[in-house]
Amino acid sequence: MKSKRNKEIATKIIVYLILIIMAVLMIIPFLWMISASIKSDREVFKMNPFVFIPEKPKWTNYRDIWTKIPLAVFVRNTVVLTIVVTFLQLLTSSFAAYSFAKLKFKYKKTLFMAYIATIAMPWQVYMVPQFIMLRKMGLNDKLMAMVCLQAFSAFGVFMMKQFYEGIPDELCEAARIDGMSEYGIYFKIMLPLSKPALSTLTIFTFVNTWNDYLGPLIYLRSESKKTIQLGLKMFISQYSSDYGLIMAGSVLSLIPLMVVFLIFQKYFVEGVAATGIKG
Repeated sequence: MKSKRNKEIATKIIVYLILIIMAVLMIIPFLWMISASIKSDREVFKMNPFVFIPEKPKWTNYRDIWTKIPLAVFVRNTVVLTIVVTFLQLLTSSFAAYSFAKLKFKYKKTLFMAYIATIAMPWQVYMVPQFIMLRKMGLNDKLMAMVCLQAFSAFGVFMMKQFYEGIPDELCEAARIDGMSEYGIYFKIMLPLSKPALSTLTIFTFVNTWNDYLGPLIYLRSESKKTIQLGLKMFISQYSSDYGLIMAGSVLSLIPLMVVFLIFQKYFVEGVAATGIKG
């Protein structure tokens, strides 16, 4: 009995050590980025000896990045686009998932499988016809094009449906007996109970939209419409040797993602576990 317990403890120690090593390896690039953001170009690649915080930190990098390029415009566009897309994905995904999970209608399983099958289709396959369609709609070089592209998510519908199926059907039936409409059940019962799943979807959608580069590159041409990812690429093209400023801009672009994750992290693990595939 004692040897079995010692074996379990040793196994846990090994697992924890492996996880700690992996965490350190993953965080090193981010620490280097933060360190480089307060250094001059000469100090960025100085490795002998490597200094994490220089004697005279160049905090002006965080000020200069706003004047070298119109970063405020890029951040505003990205914030507006990300918030709108995140809200629409939460609304459309949860609404469609409720229909597939709790309502009965003809060809429900067929429609669901056809919609979910689009997850396996790479965006590059239908990128060109999609671009032609949006251009004919007059949405080229407009943020609305990006909103139309990302307002719906098959992955979001699948994840929310998995969560809704864990909610007892008797709860919905009792609400229907009391005279509540399907819209009332969705807004007053399902949404309040689905905070973990909604928080998980919020994080995924926010991160993907904020970091999206290819979509804005294709549809947005005017400087006043560009997002922060295109702005950083433009800055790198113009100031390819100013690594301190490049890293400062990269750090600034990560701050909103960290804030969103910290806000929703208490629901994140619960949401991932609750929306797992059921056997």
